[in-house]
Amino acid sequence: MKLFYSPGACSLAPHIVLHESGLPFEGVLASTKTHKLADGTDYYTINPLGYVPFLVLDDGRTLREGQVISQYIADQAPASGLTPAAGTWERYKLQEWLSFISSELHKGFSPLFNPATPDAFKPAVKDRLLQRLTWLDGELADKDYLTGSTFTVADAYLFTVTNWAGFVGLDISGLANLAAVRARIAARPAVQAAMKAEGLLK
Repeated sequence: MKLFYSPGACSLAPHIVLHESGLPFEGVLASTKTHKLADGTDYYTINPLGYVPFLVLDDGRTLREGQVISQYIADQAPASGLTPAAGTWERYKLQEWLSFISSELHKGFSPLFNPATPDAFKPAVKDRLLQRLTWLDGELADKDYLTGSTFTVADAYLFTVTNWAGFVGLDISGLANLAAVRARIAARPAVQAAMKAEGLLK
């Protein structure tokens, strides 16, 4: 498998999941600014939408969306415990979290990275994000991870997205439960391996 990623982008989540899974893969840096690979290849010739993550299987089949890529990887390594079995209540609860992170958090951050967003609009964006994160903080009380005591693909996604808070000036230091879960995730060897591979840790 090949995972096309850009350092610190949402592709960090499936990158973490791949390291957690123990499956063989190749990470390929695809800049979201230049849309060029290290060898000069135009990334649009690989993924016409130009964004990451993008997964290419050995047989040439592809997957685009991070949530789907992470679940696919986890399903290839069921012993990893990265996702509950398909069809179970626990799997649907995991998907509920993935959808929440995608629609309420990930997309919530997007205007803050867009240079075309008016400065006057940014405080409202931050307020909405902080409301969602404050609710999430309450949901994390007495939990090691999002779904309880087990690390899942949703935790990799949550960690990735909340990493962006510092880059956009969103203060989440008062969210103690979230901070504890983030610290627990950050300490995992697979998370550190993925971050080192992306140049985010030395």
